[in-house]
Amino acid sequence: MRKIEVVPYNKDWPFLFQKETSLIKSIFGHEIVEIYHIGSTSVVGLKAKPIIDILPVVKDIDKVDDFNRKMIEIGYEPKGENGIAGRRFFHKGGDNRTHHVHIFEKGDANIKRHVAFTKFLNAHPVIANQYGELKEQLAKNFTYDPEAYSKGKDQFVKKIELDALNWFVNQLN
Repeated sequence: MRKIEVVPYNKDWPFLFQKETSLIKSIFGHEIVEIYHIGSTSVVGLKAKPIIDILPVVKDIDKVDDFNRKMIEIGYEPKGENGIAGRRFFHKGGDNRTHHVHIFEKGDANIKRHVAFTKFLNAHPVIANQYGELKEQLAKNFTYDPEAYSKGKDQFVKKIELDALNWFVNQLN
């Protein structure tokens, strides 16, 4: 059973992201358009589950499954769409997860949603801190209940996502 643990920000997370990005690029090659560090470990100072979330953007999502064997060779478990249409999801580390890879095709709206969320929290440390406190409390209350943990932060995350998308659009203009 997976234990939910929220820890203080680790300054090594960006390095761990870069290290894993190199491996992923070596597998997918020219199929990759860009790669983003997303999720809580990408927000400086934010408490987080110590799992590096990586979002590679690819030219053709249908080609991703052809790379499953190579992803398995570097420790990932392919999970298909795993609840989000148009995504390919992989995780590494079994019950002691270290990395999640969320692959989307260029132009998928989920890319903007994830990138906006990350950039917004990095630009708004007070909100990021509130989010970190909520996650820490939920991890204490629901240490072995990932569904309750996720449900507990759902409303807060949806509000941040909406604010983040509006903010992100304004930043682009």
